[in-house]
Amino acid sequence: MDLSTRYLGLTLKNPIVASASPLTQSLESILRLEEAGAGAVVLSSLFEEQIARESQLLDHYLSQGAESFAEALTYFPEAHSYNVGPEEYLDLIRRARASSTIPIIASLNGVSSGGWTRYAKLCEQAGAHALELNVYYVSTDPQITGAQVEQMYIEVLREVKDSVKIPVAVKLAPYFSSTAHMARLLADAGADGLVLFNRFYQPDFDLDKLEVVPSVVLSRSEHLRLPLRWVAILHGRIETDFAITSGVHDHLDVLKSMMAGARVAMMASELLKNGPGRIREILVAMEKWMEENEYESISQMQGSMSQFHVAEPAAFERANYMKVLQSWRG
Repeated sequence: MDLSTRYLGLTLKNPIVASASPLTQSLESILRLEEAGAGAVVLSSLFEEQIARESQLLDHYLSQGAESFAEALTYFPEAHSYNVGPEEYLDLIRRARASSTIPIIASLNGVSSGGWTRYAKLCEQAGAHALELNVYYVSTDPQITGAQVEQMYIEVLREVKDSVKIPVAVKLAPYFSSTAHMARLLADAGADGLVLFNRFYQPDFDLDKLEVVPSVVLSRSEHLRLPLRWVAILHGRIETDFAITSGVHDHLDVLKSMMAGARVAMMASELLKNGPGRIREILVAMEKWMEENEYESISQMQGSMSQFHVAEPAAFERANYMKVLQSWRG
């Protein structure tokens, strides 16, 4: 059974990718994921706030007291002995690349272009096979238009693409007024892949303390429907690789993702709940299902249930709306 797939120009032994999570922020966990059968891993993200903080600290130590006494300048080490960026992250890339045989995808999480080009280049130099740009932006300013938000994504992508030679994917939120148009703009700007969709974590209220508190809710299989629908709509229309993330929990979720037109299915919540060994169980179940249904390869099924190929393409659009509403049976 051929489970291999191509994503971002890379050959993966299977389409299950461990997405950015606490499980991908240490070499030990990455090697456990590889041993369990992961086709690739997306490293836990390097955040823009980390980059900004490191840069501010460097500026502070290089400038503090410099104007007080001329001799003070001699107390500073040479500039090259400082590490402007989070060296731990780059070191993880180096060690993961040296110790594993599966593709290592670095993840940059932020919103402004600023230092992204520099750190994208550093990730490339450290050995990352590809980059995933997680442009995590919640537009709360009433003066900022949707077009301005879209342009920000495009500019970040273009600047990063100009600075590296490795493939670059963009992780998108589902809240654009025209998801299909935004996908085309990003593909035209050079995105080698689009990851659908980012889940914005919503805050909760603690009524006892009257505080706003962070709240992480892991995905469930039903969350797969949104990215599944959009990948199925965009497959064959947008020239880029698609990855589905959010809601991938079992072998059926992975197979559905492939049939929609995705090249890979990314998994985090299921692995956080049940451990890396869950990948092996899913792969075994996938092979069994494919054998029973006479599939010989993953490529054979990819895109087979996209909007281009199903008998009722209107099922993905408004024409199916009334039918869905009438399908409920108590």
